[in-house]
Amino acid sequence: MKFLLDAHLPPSLRQVFAAAGHDALHTLDLPAQNKTRGGILNQVSVDEKRVVVTKDTYFYYSHLLHARPWKLVLVRTGNLGLKNTRAMFESHLPEIIQALSSCTLVEINQKTVSIIA
Repeated sequence: MKFLLDAHLPPSLRQVFAAAGHDALHTLDLPAQNKTRGGILNQVSVDEKRVVVTKDTYFYYSHLLHARPWKLVLVRTGNLGLKNTRAMFESHLPEIIQALSSCTLVEINQKTVSIIA
């Protein structure tokens, strides 16, 4: 599966996804880097069939109203720090992948993965 990590998440998360066999880009990998606008991220998501991973609720509403981004993982945590954020994704990634096989919107926090749509 292919992912696009938003600017609010640490770029080192790419390694967590790669270690599990997934392709992951961070906004820093895009031409405008962390200044890339939401509409562009949505377009990359649709064009490349990438799951956007973000804390930004803009993408939540855009997905519900316009089916953009293609698929979405909404992170519902405060600032956890790098170690705890990595640990959360390492422990939840198999469940996230499973959920995205049959849905388009998943919400995660430190304890749970919830299918929204």
